[in-house]
Amino acid sequence: MTHKLRKVRRQRGSRTHGYGRVGQHRKKGSKGVRKAGRHKHLWSYVITKEPDYFKKGGFTSPKSLGREFNTINVGELEELGQKITYEKNVLGKTEIVINLKELGYDKLLGQGRVTKPTHVKVQFCSETAARKVEDAGGQVLVEKSS
Repeated sequence: MTHKLRKVRRQRGSRTHGYGRVGQHRKKGSKGVRKAGRHKHLWSYVITKEPDYFKKGGFTSPKSLGREFNTINVGELEELGQKITYEKNVLGKTEIVINLKELGYDKLLGQGRVTKPTHVKVQFCSETAARKVEDAGGQVLVEKSS
């Protein structure tokens, strides 16, 4: 390239040499370390190449606050009751007594139907589940554990 067509020659007297604000390309060159635009035009780059660029922050709630319950639905009680009565050979009884705490369940939920009268002992119970069991002629005993 001939000397007079180089960019330096063309830009003589233009003050910024096409780089915008004065001083943008002085001393240490371009700021390659800076990661501008990560929340704007470079967002797709963050998603694909650096998903952990913005570290997770904020409050983490302690595990003791959120307790997980082992739940069972009302619709599963009859099948469970048949297994229990079959195991204990109490086929002559019309009422089924189920202690869900012994079976490892913490909470009784109200999805499904109950047709046979069932007596249930459980630690927690929803209102819908209690109503369905009582409508079928059974009873729900809520036992609070200490």
